[in-house]
Parts: sequence; structure tokens; C-alpha cells
Amino acid sequence: MHASAEDGTTATASPHHDDPHRPPHRARPDAVTPDDPAVAMSQPASDGAAPTTGATPRTAGPPPTTAAPAPAPGGVAEHRPDGAEAAASDVRCDVLVIGGGIIGLVTAWRAAQRGLRTVLADPAPGGGAAQVAAGMLAAVTETHFGEETLLGLNLASARRYPDFAAELTEASGQPTGYRACGTLAVALDSDDRAQLRDLHALQQRCGLDARWLTGRECRRLEPLLAPGVRGGVWVEGDHQIDPRLLAAALLTACRRAGVTFRHSWARRLTLAGAGETREAAEHVDGRRATGAVLADGARVAAGQVVLAGGSLSGRLAGLPADVVPPVRPVKGQLLRLRVPAPLAAAGPFLSRTVRAVVRGGQIYLVPRVNGELIVGATTEELGWDTTVTAGGLYELLRDAHEVLPGVTELELVETLAGLRPGSPDNAPLLGPSRLPGLVLATGHHRNGVLLTPVTGDVLADVLTTGALPPHARPFTPLRFSPAPAPAPATAPARAEANGARRPPPYATPPPYDTSPVAPAGPAPAPAPDRPAPATRPTDAPQEP
Repeated sequence: MHASAEDGTTATASPHHDDPHRPPHRARPDAVTPDDPAVAMSQPASDGAAPTTGATPRTAGPPPTTAAPAPAPGGVAEHRPDGAEAAASDVRCDVLVIGGGIIGLVTAWRAAQRGLRTVLADPAPGGGAAQVAAGMLAAVTETHFGEETLLGLNLASARRYPDFAAELTEASGQPTGYRACGTLAVALDSDDRAQLRDLHALQQRCGLDARWLTGRECRRLEPLLAPGVRGGVWVEGDHQIDPRLLAAALLTACRRAGVTFRHSWARRLTLAGAGETREAAEHVDGRRATGAVLADGARVAAGQVVLAGGSLSGRLAGLPADVVPPVRPVKGQLLRLRVPAPLAAAGPFLSRTVRAVVRGGQIYLVPRVNGELIVGATTEELGWDTTVTAGGLYELLRDAHEVLPGVTELELVETLAGLRPGSPDNAPLLGPSRLPGLVLATGHHRNGVLLTPVTGDVLADVLTTGALPPHARPFTPLRFSPAPAPAPATAPARAEANGARRPPPYATPPPYDTSPVAPAGPAPAPAPDRPAPATRPTDAPQEP
């Protein structure tokens, strides 16, 4: 089964190995425990932190899990040019952002723009989701049954993207790869067509701009689609961005806005208030977040702390047990292909993002202007595993070939795996937690890149006013928090309380605008007729 890796996907690039084809250092799984006080934090997917995937071909491995000087994505501690480790020092700021993925970077940028002294802690800022996410801005084609509230937030962020991308390009002087190209979702056989028809009906009930096409109409838009494609949905307002360019631009914009970077893992959250007893560690009563101790020994004192650690957000030492975010890692594998020059000279291989239902599973193909094609992504509940597997890649290529037979002629550039930060209801956790001074920006799951603009705006409002704006209130972290109560006296009572947490049902309509994203321009003209590829003849009946 495939699904979008949009990701909140978490991963970190590993460009510093002696052997570029050797996988990064991987800690033993049995050496990683959630209660380990030495566990270090960073934002790797999301949204699309944590376990690693390489920026080098076919590499994967988890991030360091202790402060030991073992190899880690981007390094585990800040070092001076002469090799001496940076001296531990006290740093004071208004806002400390823990995690330097796309969500952490946009939060730091917006906070600095509001005049807040901002420090960001991450050993390799700009990594994470940028290395793995495909960059689909698919508010409409990512619609899922039971997620109408999340749909409203996705649409709000998609509407912000044109202005956000333009502002970021001006602030950084760098491109973001934003393309207003639309998205075509297709179905391979009659069962897939019935599934896509159900999704289209949901889109229509939500008032979204999505138009049903016959198989022949789909092939007029994308001539290289397989002859067996039975129908599809054209969504003019679902676009794309290049997450690697986005991350690089955010990194530059942060520096220009005055954000201070600490190239080190956050080792432990610091608190003021109740004593360091076991009972106090379970609850927030009388306590406040005051900063963090970093792996390089530095202590950062902050008026507010933003935890933007992706799938690792729940593993930061020092978090009281009743404010640990319920975020889990969801593995995704994808590959990057490149269109050979002779094939590219004949015309675009794909002109727009193509999503497909193939034998009930989901796959996407995202073309870049530089000739790359992103194919993804698996969805695997395998804990912290980030191994790139032959089986996962086989499924992706098999299904991609069913939809686009010519894909097997492309050059294989890179294979990747990362971790999306999933939440119980697949929606992000945004805003103040039950612990005063601690703000969350995590749990974006497959929508991290899409939700980047609205997350930055929401967090800037929270950091300056202390309150969530109305359109973000359904995503408060408090929806997963138990009601304040005296500390339970026994371990069984604590377990029972934890087991009682449930996400709220989506029983009421969203309290904000769910109108579709305005199209960027007129519908695309059909591509010139090209003969269907001869690599996959079929006798499947054609839809008129």
C-alpha cells in the first residue's frame, strides 16, 4: 500500500561519510528507549525529524540516540574550525525552536520577523523532510473520509502558498521550486475507478473544484499514461514545490532575519518549578518550560520553547509524562528518477503531478523542472526502521510502470526512506501545551510541506499573543490531554488514564472556510498527440 509522504516525513541527510555508498551509522534498536535521558532531539520529514535517510543513493539509518560521539546526520555536536568543541555557555532568547526541518525553520523565520530573539537547535538544519518529501501541495487530492476538519486547514495553507513562496524567494534570494501545474489523479482498472469515483463524490460534497475525466481525456492531458487507465480526476488547484529548495530558502531567510543556529541536538528540556522527583516528572503542576540543555553542553534559556521535532517529538528528555505528544513514526520509501536527455528532447515526460489508484493502493509521480521524477511512497508502521528495502522499491516501480510504462526507461538517481510524524487523528498538534512555556508544532504526518505556510503563521500568532487563531483551534495539542487531575497514586491508574485518551470525532463542520483553492489560470490545453508507448500493449476495454 502506498500513500503520500508529504510529509511530515522525517529524515536527515548524511553527506559526511568516508564512503558515500556506505549507509550511515545505525544504533542498535535495543539501545533506544523512550525513557533514556540521553536521547537527543531534532526535526528530521511533514512536517514530513528523527531517523535518517541518506542524501546519497540507497542509504538509510536512524539518527544518533545518545550524546556519544558516534557518527550522526550532520554531526552530533557543534565544533570549532580547529576541532575544539564549542565551549558550553548560557544562551538567552525569547524563543527556542527544537528541530530544524521545514516546520522548525518556518516557525523560527516567522518568530524572528515578529521581533523575537530566536534560537534554533539542530545539528543539521534544513535536513529532514526536505530530503524525502515529494512536495505535493495536494489539499484536494489528499482529501480523506473522516478528515474534513483537516481539509479546512490544508485548503487555508494551500491558498497562502503563492504569496508565501514569493515572499520567501524575495527574503532569501533563492528559488523554491513552486509550480502551479495542477494534479491529475487516475484509476487503472474498474475497481480502482470505483474507488476514485467515491473520492470524487466526497470532493464534490465538500464543494471542492475537482472534475471527472474519462480515460481518453486523461491521456490527452498526459499522452504517456498507460492505455488501460480507466478514468481520473483533474484538480487545477493542487500544485507542487521542491522541498529541498524550500528548506534551503528557509534556512537563508532565517539567517537574514537574525535567527541564531545552535548546531547540536537538544538533549533535555529544562523546567522551573516543582522539584526533580519522580512524582513531579509525571505532571506539569507548578512547572514551566525554560529552555533546553544541548548535546554540546550549552544551556539555552528561553521565554518560550517550540518543540518541532517531527516523529522524535515525544522522545525529548525532561518532558513531563502528561504533555508528551502522541506522535509516532510512519515509514515511507520513495525513489528519484531522471529523464534521459534524448527522451526529454521529445517533449515533457509528465507535465503535472500524477496520482494513481493501482489495485486499491496509492502511488504518485511528481515531475520536476530539472528532469527528475519523484515516485512514492510506501506507508509502513515499523517503528523507527528506515531501511530501504527491495520489496518497497519493487512495489513502487511495479505500480508506476502500470500507470506510466515508460518509467522503466528512466535513470535511477536515489532511493530514500524516512519517517512521517503521525498523530492519532492524522492532524498536526499546533499551539500551547499543558506545560506553560512549551508550544508544539509537530504531528503533520503526510501534510508537512503543504501545511508549512499556515504553521508558520499560526505559531507566530501563538508566540506573540499566547492564543491560537480560530482556524487552528481544532488542532490544539490539548485535544489529546487528559483533564487536569491530582497525580494518580498507582501505576495501574496511570495506565488506565493513558488508555482513555481518544481523539475527538469529526462530528461538526469545520469553523472556517473550506472553499476550494483558486485555480492559478485557465485549464491546461491538451498535450499534442503522441503515440502511446509500445512497451505495454493491452486489450483492456477503453472508456469512451
